[in-house]
Amino acid sequence: MFDLLPEWMKNGIGDDLLFWLGYFTNGKHLAWYASVQFTLTAAIVGAAFALLFGLIGATLKNSAFAPARLIGSGYTNIVRGVPDVLFFLFFPLAFEQLAELVLAQAVCTPLELASASGRWPPCADANWYLDTFQYLMLACVSLGIVYGAFTANVIHGAMRSVPHGQLEAARAFGMSPAQVAWRIHIRQMWVYALPGLSNCWLLLIKSTSLLSLLQIADIVLWAERLGAPNFTRSAGLVHPDWRWYYYLVLLIFYILLTFASEKVFAALTRRASRGMAVASAD
Repeated sequence: MFDLLPEWMKNGIGDDLLFWLGYFTNGKHLAWYASVQFTLTAAIVGAAFALLFGLIGATLKNSAFAPARLIGSGYTNIVRGVPDVLFFLFFPLAFEQLAELVLAQAVCTPLELASASGRWPPCADANWYLDTFQYLMLACVSLGIVYGAFTANVIHGAMRSVPHGQLEAARAFGMSPAQVAWRIHIRQMWVYALPGLSNCWLLLIKSTSLLSLLQIADIVLWAERLGAPNFTRSAGLVHPDWRWYYYLVLLIFYILLTFASEKVFAALTRRASRGMAVASAD
């Protein structure tokens, strides 16, 4: 790219700076910069799933129906106790093999199914080849399930923190149960939930570093590849182990992402606290 620059500009930039500009804008580094989209997509879509599962879990835990409360409590207690990386690997693999099992019943012959002892999938036609987008979506659902359990606990506690007298007052004014739930209970619940949801969001962001376990070329995997020592020209610039430089860039990236997240949640908290008595309790 820099070969197209006029000679006077090259002389002004200098050979050393020109070399490093060329190095940091080569194809592999451009792929590294582009891989940020995978991290951000996993964080945002995973957070949406986590909020959805969290609302469902909190609703079940607050239900007057005992079996529903049992399901909600089982979800939050069991999933929170499973290591993130284990669940992150288990769910996509289990989902992929379940899909291949269902597919095998439709495309494999009875003879292939009967003779498939120790072989998976039972036949070649049942093999499901996932692309990067599909793995990314499975990663988002996995993050949503894991952090949905934490989110459910946060929302459950926030709903119980809303003063019961305000709910009784709303009913006394003639509001229906649905109006009390949406206009009073859930409206005020967010003020108590946002600090805890901020923690869940930051934990979820940290877990996006596990995307490489699902064969997704994310920023962590590219940092490992680019920083690893190489001694062949085909790999790019010949250099020793530079991984810590690239990991330092990742550290700064996640710090900046955390800083921006804190600013967003602070703005959301101020917005949710408008007109609320709890806003003056600082």
